[in-house]
Amino acid sequence: MAGTLYIVATPIGNLNDMTPRAAATFGSVDFVAAEDTRVTLKLLNHLGLKKPLVSYYEHNSKEKGQYILDRIAAGESCALCSDAGMPAISDPGEEIVRDALAQGIPVVPVPAASACVTALAVSGQDTSRFVFEGFLPVAAKPRKQRLESLAGETRTMIFYEAPHKLRGTLEDLEKTFGGQRSITLTRELTKLHEEIRKTTLEEACAYYQENAPRGEYVLVVAGGEAETTPQEQITLEQAAQAARRLMEEGMPPSAAAKKAAQGTAFSKSQVYRLLIKEDEE
Repeated sequence: MAGTLYIVATPIGNLNDMTPRAAATFGSVDFVAAEDTRVTLKLLNHLGLKKPLVSYYEHNSKEKGQYILDRIAAGESCALCSDAGMPAISDPGEEIVRDALAQGIPVVPVPAASACVTALAVSGQDTSRFVFEGFLPVAAKPRKQRLESLAGETRTMIFYEAPHKLRGTLEDLEKTFGGQRSITLTRELTKLHEEIRKTTLEEACAYYQENAPRGEYVLVVAGGEAETTPQEQITLEQAAQAARRLMEEGMPPSAAAKKAAQGTAFSKSQVYRLLIKEDEE
């Protein structure tokens, strides 16, 4: 009988955020698959646990992924974790989850903190609808294409960024969305030097030209204004009828024509001329 692949969230900065269930899961499995075994070893030491560790990260995911799944298929259970937060979110863990499900291996989530949702909750931006974009592409062409695809996005957007790339990313975001677009920059969430800065893209660019970025960032960018739905198209005759009803209520012809023309494809003079023509007939 196959074992189980547990997807275990770890604290994003503060070890006190470790859940009892996550700790118990680490204690019960046969081995742990970790993004960086050195980081996870510190976590296991904090919990007083000793478990065999297998490295699983972007550049060895194909080789180690099947090795891990073969062990689970043979009856062992594994806890998959990243350095911080929920595995498989902007993380190679998504590959092993997909392959495990395809092979009929049970996958069990053990959730807790996630940096993107934590940042969104304290961003002061609209949380009713949002889109997670993770890290933008590094190469210029796909990066430009990704940003162009987001130019009309009305939902709140969440990005991850490393400190050494932050300035360039802020400049690209400003070019795409404009300097007055609202952004909340969060860094070192739940850690000693936690910072939450809500500002505009223009001001953020200026600030980080003068101040060196430090720590990993989650950027929460406001969505754009939704385009208003065009008024239903009406004919010139219908506009003139609307003007006539206004005249019957006591409005002068010129003012009625101006009012009836608003929001239509016709000018005040076009509506007024048709009114006069109808009166002459």
